[in-house]
Amino acid sequence: MTEGCAANEPYALRVMGDSMEPEFPDGIVIIVEPGGVLQSGSYVVAMHEGQHIFRQLVIEEGERWLLCPLKEGYPTLEISGSSAIKGVVVQKAGRRRADRKHYY
Repeated sequence: MTEGCAANEPYALRVMGDSMEPEFPDGIVIIVEPGGVLQSGSYVVAMHEGQHIFRQLVIEEGERWLLCPLKEGYPTLEISGSSAIKGVVVQKAGRRRADRKHYY
């Protein structure tokens, strides 16, 4: 996924699908920081069953790590911990600089 970039450099991805709507519509570009600070509520890119997936991270009582979609109708997935997280979303493209919303 980050071929051509240093392992800790931020990179851009295009969101595919509607599981993270309305905050992240299909086709929007997100900026992912591999070394971003993880906390419950962060938007993350993670590995799940050999696939990269974009979801909101929910950590329940420090033990259960869940990847939650924003849109109903998609499953919540459980991961084994921080090792599955490949990066934290720090920005979505397409907004004016003064209106930038950070997600960490």
